[in-house]
Amino acid sequence: MNINRESLEKIAHLSRLELNPEGMDKMLQEFNQMLAFVEKLKEVDTTGVEPLQTMTHEVNRSRPDLLSNQLTPEQGLQQAPAKHENYFIVPKVIE
Repeated sequence: MNINRESLEKIAHLSRLELNPEGMDKMLQEFNQMLAFVEKLKEVDTTGVEPLQTMTHEVNRSRPDLLSNQLTPEQGLQQAPAKHENYFIVPKVIE
């Protein structure tokens, strides 16, 4: 399987990427290298091999959530550049 320039342009558009001609050529080459690698992996006999969820056997250690050093609303707003009562004022980001 290979990706052609038209498919790459569509992927770039959907990903909101702007690629210059040199970047497009490099990306096209890298995509096709990745696809060739995946095709090569399909040749490997994996019968009897259990699928992995992670690459290591380490276990995440969690700690209980404990309340400590809580800020009061006044302390939290103390260095706010703009505030109104108990709220931060932030710039409008959506029209």
